[in-house]
Amino acid sequence: MATFKCKMCGGMLDIQQGSTVVECEYCGTKQTLPRLDDERRANLFDRANHLRRGNEFDKAASIYEQILAEDSTDAEVYWSLVLCRYGIEYVEDPSTKKRVPTVNRAQFTSIFDDENYKQALNYSDSYQRIVYEEEARAINEIQKGILAISSQEDPFDILICYKETDNNGRRTPDSVLAQELYYLLKDEGFKVFFARITLEDKLGSAYEPYIFAALNSAKVMVVLGTKQEHFNAVWVKNEWSRFLALTKQGNKKVLIPAYRDMDPYDLPTEFSHLQAQDMSKLGFMQDLVRGIKKIVGKEKKPQTAPVVQSAPTTASQDIAPLLRRAFMFLEDEDWESADEYAEKVLDKNPECAEAYIVKLCAELRITSPEHLAYQKKRYSSNPIYNKALRFASQEYKDKLAEYEDKVEEYLEQAKREEEAKQKQSTYDQAKGAMAKYQFDNAIKLFRQLGDYRNSAELLTFCEEEQKKEKVYQEANHIFAHPASISSLTKAIELLKTILEYRDSKSLIEAIEKEIKRAEDSRLAREQKQRQEQEARIEAEKKRKQRIKNGVIAGAIALAIIAIIITALVISANIDKEIRGGVVYKPDGDHYVVTGLENEDLTDVVILGEYKGKPVKIGRSAFINNTDITKVEISEGVTEIGEYAFNGCTSLVSVSLPDSLTHIQGWAFMDCSSLEKVELPDGLTYIGYSSFWDCALIKELI
Repeated sequence: MATFKCKMCGGMLDIQQGSTVVECEYCGTKQTLPRLDDERRANLFDRANHLRRGNEFDKAASIYEQILAEDSTDAEVYWSLVLCRYGIEYVEDPSTKKRVPTVNRAQFTSIFDDENYKQALNYSDSYQRIVYEEEARAINEIQKGILAISSQEDPFDILICYKETDNNGRRTPDSVLAQELYYLLKDEGFKVFFARITLEDKLGSAYEPYIFAALNSAKVMVVLGTKQEHFNAVWVKNEWSRFLALTKQGNKKVLIPAYRDMDPYDLPTEFSHLQAQDMSKLGFMQDLVRGIKKIVGKEKKPQTAPVVQSAPTTASQDIAPLLRRAFMFLEDEDWESADEYAEKVLDKNPECAEAYIVKLCAELRITSPEHLAYQKKRYSSNPIYNKALRFASQEYKDKLAEYEDKVEEYLEQAKREEEAKQKQSTYDQAKGAMAKYQFDNAIKLFRQLGDYRNSAELLTFCEEEQKKEKVYQEANHIFAHPASISSLTKAIELLKTILEYRDSKSLIEAIEKEIKRAEDSRLAREQKQRQEQEARIEAEKKRKQRIKNGVIAGAIALAIIAIIITALVISANIDKEIRGGVVYKPDGDHYVVTGLENEDLTDVVILGEYKGKPVKIGRSAFINNTDITKVEISEGVTEIGEYAFNGCTSLVSVSLPDSLTHIQGWAFMDCSSLEKVELPDGLTYIGYSSFWDCALIKELI
């Protein structure tokens, strides 16, 4: 059993040899495993996973790449690189207490198109693949949400990267300097991402959409700090390393390092090719702003609310200010005022298309006409919208038509996604059934899916596995309800046809042990029977010897002996009576059948009552009698004793009366010719191994 740390919570995992998937007992998360056949590689994995759990994704990725260079067929290495690329952090879901993924490094590329993900699936086994696919779907849904939110963000000009708090939770000097720079740039009309203010109304788990939007839209990033460790803090480095990666991809972006109270040589080595700025120099802020203006490429002016123009004659000079105010109210999410000012415009010009659009935006609670393109339901039947179309210029109509087309495109996409989601749900159910060996259900579901993903391939797999499962279940049933040693041997033969399926090998070993135990038990019983027979013979010898030793010389003694022998014979005849070759001995309030007078008798009839008393069949009554072929037990007999017909190998049929209530242990054991037995309804007890090794019996009815 190997030990390895959970890649979600860091707890120690107990791993069975050969396992590729395990569930953590601490966080309850099912997770995939790397190959653990090499101690050095396992230690590297632990180290990389530790870094990734600490969100040091780049450092972790470099170790995974090192492992990949040694073994390019380990699915878990590729999957770990996926986790690093998308910045996956596992956090506890408050409702379920399970660890769920969050995305800290969103990409425009879907995880399903990621090459490392494809390689992970390529080298995974069926159990790993299920986990990878489930987690990839969750990550893809999170990323889609991030992209949807970030797409609605207005582009940023500048992103300020800094460390907000120190290890004691106190605000850093970096934060104060960053805020001073923020207000200075904002006053110049730039749109600036400054986490302290930009994210102040956002939950920590919802930061990524806005960071992603800023990273991709900002032309300039200013990374400022007063300590070496602040520049290398996990989340600070996460931002500037992603920004640098975008510049390497050909994006026209500029990163400006700014430092104070530290040696510039202590800046990250990744900044060595950049022109760092010393914030302690006089006029630093003014120089920085001037440099940013040159990079952005034009003088920025304070932003104003957008106004969408329709026909030149629609928005006359006297209504333009009112219309502008209406758009500004939309921007401020003051819906009532926006609607009120739109009405004022319409009072002056009832054919102003823009005013109707303002009213529609206020009704839909959106801040700009451009956001009509991102609605999740149609608004084309809205009477306000239709009035806007009626009075709009052709150019404006075309623009609105573009918005409608985007909505239709979204709805079609949503429909396709819903269909895909339903198929995926069915696919997941089918794979879940497959994992539980419920192949009948899995086959039914995969047939519904047709050619969805690899359903056809899995359908064929399940049909093959279903055959194996039936064989496996049949062998298991025989093992659980063995009729004989030969039936157990049959179970082994069945399992050998599916040797690699489930735990067939272990089951064969268990059945072989049971066969050995049964054989040992049979040999022990036979030995005991021989010992009992030898004991009876020895007792008879001793009895005869005592009689012989008791002979007294003389005629008187002979006479006495003769009298005694005569008495014994009479007594024996009284104690043992024979009817139809069957020996009946009185035993209290009933008679006991003890055997046959004629050992060559083949058809045996046992009376149900003898001399007015009920009859029972005694222990070992007909044991090992190989002449008997048929036994008829009459009504009245209530019990068949232990070993009564044990070893009667020629016995073909036996008739049991309705009065029979007890069949004691081993009663018909090793009756190898016995084909069928009809058990009476009144039977209440069948002893251990009563019909053991009755190989021809197919059923007891």
